[in-house]
Formats: sequence, C-alpha cells, structure tokens
Amino acid sequence: MSREEVYRDIEEHFGFVPSFAKSLPDDTIEHDWAIFKALCFEEGKLGLKEKNLIGLGVSGAIKCRYCALYHTEMAKMHGATDDEINEALRFAMDTTGWSTFLNGLQVDYDQFKDEMLRIKDYVSKKAEKREVERVAI
Repeated sequence: MSREEVYRDIEEHFGFVPSFAKSLPDDTIEHDWAIFKALCFEEGKLGLKEKNLIGLGVSGAIKCRYCALYHTEMAKMHGATDDEINEALRFAMDTTGWSTFLNGLQVDYDQFKDEMLRIKDYVSKKAEKREVERVAI
C-alpha cells in the first residue's frame, strides 16, 4: 500500500490522520499500521475492553502518558467501568511491585517456579473440590 492508501485506511478508523501516524517512516508505515489496527480494532482471543485494560496496566508500568490516555479512553469506549480500570491498574501495580521485590532479592528462579507450580496444583485441586461440593448440593 502507498502512504496515501494507508492514510485513507487510518482516516476510516480515526476520522483523520493523527500527527503521530504521519511521523511513521515510508518503509514501515504499512506494516506498523496493519499491526496496530489488528491489535487495537479487532477482537481476538481477548475482547477490546480486555486488551485496553492490559494496555492501560502496561502504560502505567512504563509511565507512558500517551498510551495511558489512549487505553483509558478506548477501554471506556468498549464498556470498562471506572472500577474495572482501577482494578486493572491495581493489578499492574501489584505485579510491578512484586517484580521489583523478587528481582531485587535475586530470588532463585527455579525454586520460585517449582513453588508456583505447587501452588497452582493446590489451588486447582481446591477449586475442583468446591465445584464437586457445589454440584452435589
């Protein structure tokens, strides 16, 4: 696609061609736009609300105000409530906090992995037991 064709496609999605899109180089604009469009406008294994809540959490972690604004507005447009946005950001905050702690302590990864798999097995068995008990009632 030519730059003009990409611009027409961008215009169909945004109503105009924003300045950040105009700054994409000629040799990557088609590729960059195709990836952006697929991830941000098409349902996949995740819905658009979920994708944007993830994007918001990542943008908070990397401190990108551009991405934070975009993903907040897109998450809301796709039905995210203020409570869901808050929960996504609290989850990102907790994840980055634990990452800082574990990496700073240089916790042994193999031991951590073994323990996490044991925890997963235990929690899975508890959930299965609760489901059996719920169905039996």
